[in-house]
Amino acid sequence: MGLNFRKSISLMKGLKLNLSKSGPSISFGKSGLRQSVNLKGQTRTTVGIPGTGIYYTKQSNVKNIAGALTGGGKDSKGGKTAKAAPASARDNSKAQAAAAAKAEAAQQAAAAKQAELEQAQQKVAEYEEYIASIKGVHKASDGKVDWEKVRAGNVPADMTGLINFADRVLSGDTSAYLEVIGAFNPFEDLLEYGSGFLVGTDDPDILEVEFQVRSEEVVPTIGYSLTSTGKLSEKELSKAAYYDLVQDYVASTILRVARDSFALLPIKTVLIHACDNVINTATGMEEEMTLVSARITREQTERINFELVDPSDCLGLFESNCNFKKTSGYTPVDRLLP
Repeated sequence: MGLNFRKSISLMKGLKLNLSKSGPSISFGKSGLRQSVNLKGQTRTTVGIPGTGIYYTKQSNVKNIAGALTGGGKDSKGGKTAKAAPASARDNSKAQAAAAAKAEAAQQAAAAKQAELEQAQQKVAEYEEYIASIKGVHKASDGKVDWEKVRAGNVPADMTGLINFADRVLSGDTSAYLEVIGAFNPFEDLLEYGSGFLVGTDDPDILEVEFQVRSEEVVPTIGYSLTSTGKLSEKELSKAAYYDLVQDYVASTILRVARDSFALLPIKTVLIHACDNVINTATGMEEEMTLVSARITREQTERINFELVDPSDCLGLFESNCNFKKTSGYTPVDRLLP
């Protein structure tokens, strides 16, 4: 058996110094309720009923109590109690939130940039499509009418109205020509380009057509393109670029009028005059003047692949009066005579 010793020294009423093998401790309290604390921070609380020998003792550690209060001790089950997040953790959480917000902002900016790019691409595509349309008016044409088949009644349901004109057209009745044009309006789809048409003839082999160019309404003065960074570039066309478009538009429309005329009527030649309102330098007043006058034959058109030609170059194959300069456009000319 080991040697034990214990000695209590009264320091004052209710306060004692206890000496033992395990080390000194201090106890305080009164009969029935006492507490003691040793140098290791261990505490003992004793509660009893005086004179009965019944008592209850509980031991704890001051360090654990202090740790629990500051978040660094153990919980009641012996595990470590949760500590308040250190400043570095809080800073890291803020940094993560800031990074997430920055990433979201970057995504929104990228989406906005993509939407802007798509809008710019659509604008450029629409512009290029329109330019192609005014330079390619000549590519479309009505189907050819075979008047012998019409007279025999061999026509589609939507063309039965032509049967009433067949005999007169085949006999060279120029009045019937004009009635057919009035009834079936072969140039109607060209009206979307702003052109107006007048048609006349007194020769069964020749049709004379006058149309209004109205280039200011049809040909744009602003061009659209994409920059190297995908931005929409909007610039005023140079004079050369603008008048080049005007020339192609006028030439293309002339060719289309000729094709539609030959498709509808059994004529050999069409005389076409392209007119526009221009300033007469002699009077200073705006007047309607002829800019191009062309004589086109059926035989010539049958040797042309209209899908692949440049309209201005193609028009140069035919007899025409035209005075065009790249930096000033058309100037008035005299009309060709039937």
